[in-house]
Amino acid sequence: MSSDATGQVPDFLSLLRLDGRGFVVLGAGQGIGEQCCHALAQAGARLLCVDRDESLARRIAQAVGGQPCAADVTSRVDMQRVFDVARTSFGRVHGVVDIIGVAGIKPFAAVDDAAWEQQFDIVLRHAYLAIQIGGEMMAGDGGGSFAFVGSMSGNRSVPNQTAYAVSKAALHHLVRCAGAEYARRGVRINAVAPGYVRTPRLNQRLDAGAWEAISRVIPIGRPATPAEIAGPLLFLSCDLSAHMTGEVIAVDGGAGVMAAFPDVKFAPAATP
Repeated sequence: MSSDATGQVPDFLSLLRLDGRGFVVLGAGQGIGEQCCHALAQAGARLLCVDRDESLARRIAQAVGGQPCAADVTSRVDMQRVFDVARTSFGRVHGVVDIIGVAGIKPFAAVDDAAWEQQFDIVLRHAYLAIQIGGEMMAGDGGGSFAFVGSMSGNRSVPNQTAYAVSKAALHHLVRCAGAEYARRGVRINAVAPGYVRTPRLNQRLDAGAWEAISRVIPIGRPATPAEIAGPLLFLSCDLSAHMTGEVIAVDGGAGVMAAFPDVKFAPAATP
């Protein structure tokens, strides 16, 4: 990439390409992970498609010409195996996209110790392991990138999502802190923070009335599709975002910039 100081114009489209680079996708099997695999593969990346469900890992790997890997990435042993397999397969790991995260939705008073710990395991522990194991590997091999999926819930209070929101807020701050710590070692760490997304899992849990209510509070007028989250993840994984690290980008249709006040009519101001 040419320096702006020279007045030369970079080949911006080439900065989008990931030709021959090895990427690990954690949570690849469906929804955002599936679309992200397609996005990375179309940009030329070689993929290790990781999912706890072996059949889902095999299905998406076959679709994008990648390699499947079944693993429980909340396990240090399994996460180490994931990165060992990726390095053996690709020579080096250039990037990680981590989609994993399931929301436990219930009033805070109903969250018991087991549910609290499970929520942090499924949102935060695998990210900690991925950065500690994969980040060290990438730093030693010349650098790379991480792109995580956070949540609007980590930035704002959402009804009945306190445990999930706190775990996502912790993920966001892990991205900021680790992003700063690894920056001089050539490893960039960023995240996107989606609002509601029409994933297979949420489509099973929300009916048409719920989706309509959600759409009314999103300025764009609808929830995101999984592909609309995969696009920003691709951006964070390629050289177009080479000067970004420690960032959490909202991808929520504008919902996060709206105050939850009703649209009311004001009487004319009194003339002084």
